Amino acid sequence: MSSLTLRNLKKRFGTVDVIRGVDLDVSDGEFVVFVGPSGCGKSTLLRMISGLEDVTSGELRIGDRIVNEVQPAKRGVAMVFQSYALYPHLTVRENMGFGLKVRKVAVAERGRRVAEAAALLRLESLLDRFPRELSGGQRQRVAIGRAIVGYPDVFLFDEPLSNLDAELRVHMRSEIAALHKRLGNTMIYVTHDQVEAMTLADKIVVLRDGFIEQIGSPRELYERPDNVFVAQFIGSPKMNILPAASAAGLGTGPSGTAQIGIRPEHLSVVPSAEGELVGTVLVSEYTGASSLLHIALDSGETCLVVADATEIAPDARVGLRADKGSIHCFNSAGQALKKH
Repeated sequence: MSSLTLRNLKKRFGTVDVIRGVDLDVSDGEFVVFVGPSGCGKSTLLRMISGLEDVTSGELRIGDRIVNEVQPAKRGVAMVFQSYALYPHLTVRENMGFGLKVRKVAVAERGRRVAEAAALLRLESLLDRFPRELSGGQRQRVAIGRAIVGYPDVFLFDEPLSNLDAELRVHMRSEIAALHKRLGNTMIYVTHDQVEAMTLADKIVVLRDGFIEQIGSPRELYERPDNVFVAQFIGSPKMNILPAASAAGLGTGPSGTAQIGIRPEHLSVVPSAEGELVGTVLVSEYTGASSLLHIALDSGETCLVVADATEIAPDARVGLRADKGSIHCFNSAGQALKKH
């Protein structure tokens, strides 16, 4: 296992700055997720750690080694891509051991490592099959097994579940979490899906436009976002952000409050006469355990509410009451204000 240290790391393509000075410490054995919208630089940052992209400036350490100029194969990292990239003419056993064969690892040792990884990933019965005979989830497990057999210090995952259907994504998330628990290796995982980030990470790194917006545990980012961007990116459905004047009924915020944030799950529906906010239901999305209401407030804004799974018809007039302890206050620049 190895720690990871990034100091003022930058990446420029021509005249375009993609990574603009990233500082990050990843502890030994930590599971860290890079998350952010498309184009934020998360995959580029991962590729810089792997050595697939050069570092324009700054310092990148894996363990105690500065690896800015070290070849990818000598960094002690293994990368799992969105594409499984399996050789169609090789069996599962041969795919998993191919990298070891290229590195001229002895046949017996190759076989031992492949068997060990196959047992870990429950692939023993599939070792003699070809990729065309596997499901998407099985192919992704083979790709992960190919990484495991190299005994890397750091695992790098670049949106590995993007090609899977929704049910399989949920299953593979649990498998990757269990794998990390068993192996204990340092893992860096890139995704645009904040639900994946919340369920997998020890620590989340939220990126935007090549900068880090905030670093913290899933709970820290959910309960104490540093700014409006993080507040709305972390959590599903996203946080409601209202002008302070429109949300005056929710109570007075700290001095300088320009915007009020409240998550849909922290609002409850009450009769309109009792509501701190009042509006008209535009859409009610029944999801089984609950309903997601889109409500046009009388103040002119639209907000989301997670309500009990009762039928509330469109055009119904409703009031909303907020959990006062869950209200977030932001200044005019979108930065969080501390509560008194």
